[in-house]
Amino acid sequence: MAAKPNIQMSSASVPLVHEVEVLDEAGRKKLTHIPGERSLTIYLDKREVVTLMTLGSAPEALVLGYLRNQRLVESPDDIESIQVDWETDSAAVKTRRSTVDIDALTSKRVVTTGCGQGTMFGGLMEEISAITLPDGPQLSQEAIVALIDSIRVHDSIYKRSGSVHACAVFERVGDHGVELLHFIEDVGRHNAVDSISGLMWLANKSGKDLIFFTTGRLTSEMVIKGAQMGVPFLLTRSGVTLMGLELARKTNLTILSRCSGKHFEIYNAPERVIFTKNS
Repeated sequence: MAAKPNIQMSSASVPLVHEVEVLDEAGRKKLTHIPGERSLTIYLDKREVVTLMTLGSAPEALVLGYLRNQRLVESPDDIESIQVDWETDSAAVKTRRSTVDIDALTSKRVVTTGCGQGTMFGGLMEEISAITLPDGPQLSQEAIVALIDSIRVHDSIYKRSGSVHACAVFERVGDHGVELLHFIEDVGRHNAVDSISGLMWLANKSGKDLIFFTTGRLTSEMVIKGAQMGVPFLLTRSGVTLMGLELARKTNLTILSRCSGKHFEIYNAPERVIFTKNS
């Protein structure tokens, strides 16, 4: 296995949940919690790239994952440092080298269905046609149910305040178990998946044996990011769009929707799922 990338990074933190006073339906005062939201402008070698609206739970990983998924850097080894400063709401990225034509990529921009409107640069929709995930691995029905239950009982900002999306990545353990590797919440599901992508890049972790879960719908961009990470399974407790399904078919990605309790629906590549007999 290749060595993990050596990137100098800040460890910027901000309060993720804030207490506010509200009135209920009877006019009574009470305290409740709401998630934070702030802007984070990414500068790549002093060049402004994008401003993201984020909860701020893992800003350095978010920046790295965003650059990865937008192909604005080719490798984490190309990055010297990522410094997040919440006083200026900025993230300064310094590269060691760059072979990416930033002007060419950023000249073509697609506004997506992401919360707060996501953005894809360059001809990403065309490039995804070159990705085809290999057949296998397989995932048992018991492992799927265990994963859904793990998400249900996981301590989360959503349970305290709502208004956020969660993404998680799991690894298979044995024939019927799963292990949670990363759980990220953010105001938009695209930020959450980018943060996990960044954490995987930092750990030099391949996606080929992993399972990705999101609380948000599986749109084209979510499927693209899953395929880019090489993850063969995408699960959601929400739904799937037609373009998301079409891209899953093109990339040979297994997607499961409406995951709740013991229930789920398989929309593509069901051969990776092992059903329990007499279930």
